[in-house]
Amino acid sequence: MNKKIRCAIYTRKSHEEGLEQAFNSLDAQRLSEENYIKSQQHEGWLALAKSYDDGGYSGGTLNHPALQELFQYTENGLVDCVVVYKIDRLSRSLIDFSKIVELFDKHQVTFVAVTQSFNTSSSMGRLMLNVLLSFAQYERELTGECIRDKFAASKKKGMWMGGNPPLGYDICDRKLVINVEEAKLIEHIFTRFLVLASATHLAKELNNDGYRSKQFTAKTGKDIGGARFTKANLRRTLVNPVYKGFVAHKDAVYEGILEPAFFDEVQRVFEKCPHIRGRESASKDQALLKNLIRCQVCDVSMTPTYTKKKDKRYRYYACSNHLRGKSCTSHHKTIASNEVDEFIAKHVRTFLKTPQVSEATWLALEKKGVLKKRFLKCYKI
Repeated sequence: MNKKIRCAIYTRKSHEEGLEQAFNSLDAQRLSEENYIKSQQHEGWLALAKSYDDGGYSGGTLNHPALQELFQYTENGLVDCVVVYKIDRLSRSLIDFSKIVELFDKHQVTFVAVTQSFNTSSSMGRLMLNVLLSFAQYERELTGECIRDKFAASKKKGMWMGGNPPLGYDICDRKLVINVEEAKLIEHIFTRFLVLASATHLAKELNNDGYRSKQFTAKTGKDIGGARFTKANLRRTLVNPVYKGFVAHKDAVYEGILEPAFFDEVQRVFEKCPHIRGRESASKDQALLKNLIRCQVCDVSMTPTYTKKKDKRYRYYACSNHLRGKSCTSHHKTIASNEVDEFIAKHVRTFLKTPQVSEATWLALEKKGVLKKRFLKCYKI
């Protein structure tokens, strides 16, 4: 009597279009795979009741829920054979597919594509498999290049290629059209930034004056925007080349339909104020309590930041709501980071010196072999 071979059926479709139909592409793949397994019943093949379906996932990666679940079942020894419609249903990447084959080999799992005859246990089968997969990867990359070229050509004609319209413009016939009222606000934002030279202060001023971000209705009928300004969205606005009359596309910009509005002068202000761009990166790395300390009232994380006076930096933690211009009623919206860091470090050192903690720490390090390694390294043994 032949040994039972447990066959897992895997299906994938790159787009969600058509998945709502009663009989879709995934169903068609599954039917072909089930029929193939039935034709091999004399060899002991048996289709598992559970199906692994990934609808709307690209073949360029392995981050698919059903595929990851299939890998888990494979590692647990619950699968003997994986059946797919075509090899590119598993992956279109040669590197990713090599990882899949390695995983299957490790757990003695065979792989079958019902429309392509392969035996992964032979060197010739592996060669043919890699050749076909190389063409599948080439097709995917070629499709991506065609899409990028289409976007570039469309933007060169001043066409808007999707996404939310920026403040100051509306979308009409796939082109950006100036919204007169919002354009006045954009000019006001750029003008005030030249005076304040601070996105944080500008956000507070705009919110206090009752200004809000762009509000529009999406195709789904959902209202989007109309929120308070933050330093983050203001920075994106202030450096957006669309306000200079350009539409950005990757590393190139193409002539658009708008005229410049104080854009170059604002960029010079940014260049003169590097702390505007580098505030977070310059301060967070040295913050001992990053992602640990929270505002007592708002219960949100406190962000490491600093201020500069007379060429000296003063570091502190600030309530995230306070930095975003939102209301914070705490009496300690900001705390000097050096004081609180020293306070915590002092208590941690005291805690680690207690006999119980010292003994537990020593045993844990000794168990992991850390102490022996440090000893050998210190004495160059």
